[in-house]
Amino acid sequence: MSQHLSTLHRVFSVNILPFPPLVLIVGPCGAGKTRLLREFARQTGYPLYLLGPDLSRRLLEVPPEHRAREVPVALREHIAAFRSDVLLVDRIELLFAPILRQDPLRLLRQMSRICSLVVAWPGSYQGDLLTYASPDHPEFRSYSHPGIPILSLGGEPDALPGPGPV
Repeated sequence: MSQHLSTLHRVFSVNILPFPPLVLIVGPCGAGKTRLLREFARQTGYPLYLLGPDLSRRLLEVPPEHRAREVPVALREHIAAFRSDVLLVDRIELLFAPILRQDPLRLLRQMSRICSLVVAWPGSYQGDLLTYASPDHPEFRSYSHPGIPILSLGGEPDALPGPGPV
């Protein structure tokens, strides 16, 4: 974990601006994504946002037929409320729910215009293919060449920039 922490510190060094708008920490369940985010939050003071629980509470107040439209509105409000240059995001699984009709990566890119996001992405990154779930799962998503910095906890090489602007 210390190597991954060092990498995050390097990417988000105050000497290297601007920060990348979106960085994914990718790995399967149990790979240590949450532990890494919590430790990075402790060391930097950046807030940790548990997206799923907050978003689900908000969506419970919305009629089911309007929930898909409410997702980006709610996320924008939640993220802006943190008033931070960098926000660490965990528990994003709700974004993949078919009933919400969202493109999770596109949505996270949009939200990263508010502040830089470091997101725990449950899935894999192999050979420039970012995935969530298995192909036979209803929530399956895959993105070829996502074009964003990725810190892989699944044994695959990272796709992170070297020192300097991203």
